Amino acid sequence: MGEKRGFVTHRRSGLLRRDEMDFAMSHLMDPAPFRGVCHAPSRVRDARDSTVPMAFFGFGKKQLPDVVQAGDPVLHKPAEEVKRENIGSSLIEKTINDMVDVMRAGPGVGLAAPQIGVPLQIIVLEDTKELMSYTSPEECEAQQRSPFDLLVIINPKIEKKEGRGTAYFFEGCLSVEGYRALVERHSEVEVTGLGRDGRPLHLTAKGWKARILQHEYDHLQGTLYVDKMVKRTFRTTENLRLPLPSGCPRPGVCPNCT
Repeated sequence: MGEKRGFVTHRRSGLLRRDEMDFAMSHLMDPAPFRGVCHAPSRVRDARDSTVPMAFFGFGKKQLPDVVQAGDPVLHKPAEEVKRENIGSSLIEKTINDMVDVMRAGPGVGLAAPQIGVPLQIIVLEDTKELMSYTSPEECEAQQRSPFDLLVIINPKIEKKEGRGTAYFFEGCLSVEGYRALVERHSEVEVTGLGRDGRPLHLTAKGWKARILQHEYDHLQGTLYVDKMVKRTFRTTENLRLPLPSGCPRPGVCPNCT
């Protein structure tokens, strides 16, 4: 889930080392999804030939993976669960580190592994005072938005909290460049999964944090926000402040909706 500039920028593709690629191929029965890195169909083959970026040797800037864009098959199919024995492995740690770097570079407030071409059930999210400064205090209050530290969840499961209502707010996505639309989300959710260290994780989230969690969880199901949006509110980021068409819901909390 993105922030500030329509929720997306492209990044240069990173490369996996040969040992990481071998691990990736053994992790999944079907290795084809790992070819989902946007605009770089030859990168995986390069990795098998031991091609590595200069940053691997300590020279130059780290190369970040591209943000995969809508239409790539990796975004439109369910992601695989991470095997418990692989949590903490070099590949999973590299994936998480890349996700965090790409999210922060976006800048964004959340990212799912399929968005960097890795079809595994991992999400990261983080909201900071700096990111919130791009939104008015009034909007932050309406969104029930407050900063929170980096959160990494592996194999997440989400359940809505009954009787808490829903809310309509504009969303964008790092994988749908330059657009936003109103999306109805549950106002409060309960999340379980595994932390980065493999330990069980359980949390309750509400407001904007709950929205980010639902948005990123959808990515793991092969669903984009455009699959759930109020279609007539879809617009470019430049037109975000233009009036909504008649008959569309207004942004805000809907306490009586379920």
